[in-house]
Amino acid sequence: MEWLIPVLIVVAVLVLVGIYLWATYNSLVQLNVRVDEAWSGITVQLKRRADLIPNLIESVKGYAAHEKAVFENVTRARAETLSASSPGEAGIAEGHLQQALKSLFAVAEAYPQLQASQNFLQVQHSLVDTEDKVQAARRFYNGGVRELNTKIKVFPNNLFARGLGFTEREFFEVADSAAISEPPRVQF
Repeated sequence: MEWLIPVLIVVAVLVLVGIYLWATYNSLVQLNVRVDEAWSGITVQLKRRADLIPNLIESVKGYAAHEKAVFENVTRARAETLSASSPGEAGIAEGHLQQALKSLFAVAEAYPQLQASQNFLQVQHSLVDTEDKVQAARRFYNGGVRELNTKIKVFPNNLFARGLGFTEREFFEVADSAAISEPPRVQF
């Protein structure tokens, strides 16, 4: 009978550790799925914005056809955004696209008729709306990444989280923060 108490204590400790591991694993899985969902939300908004850019280019092109280099830069930056597959790549592409859009809007400022064009104004409004949605999706994603990375790094989770296949995720940050320090001017 004396051996029963230590055995019960060991069994109780093992059960508690098992419950802890089970709960922690499930919460890591949930956070991982939330981050995947948030990244999907960002890609949807980036695609939406990329789909608006050809309309914007066509609106401006009719008034400023001689600005070929600007249009090529915007098109190249759009393609880079669409091909980005990780937050790091998307951050670099985001900086390039913001710079290209600034150039495009600088060209548009020189044409008062363009600024009054209904098509241009509609595309401009859609672009502003999409930019707001990109920023909201980015904040949601980065919040999920923060929670997941914290959960992976805290003790005692850091002892076994990586062994279970969980790794820290990359934040969606723009590589050149100066490129987005001032958003493209879309209000005329």
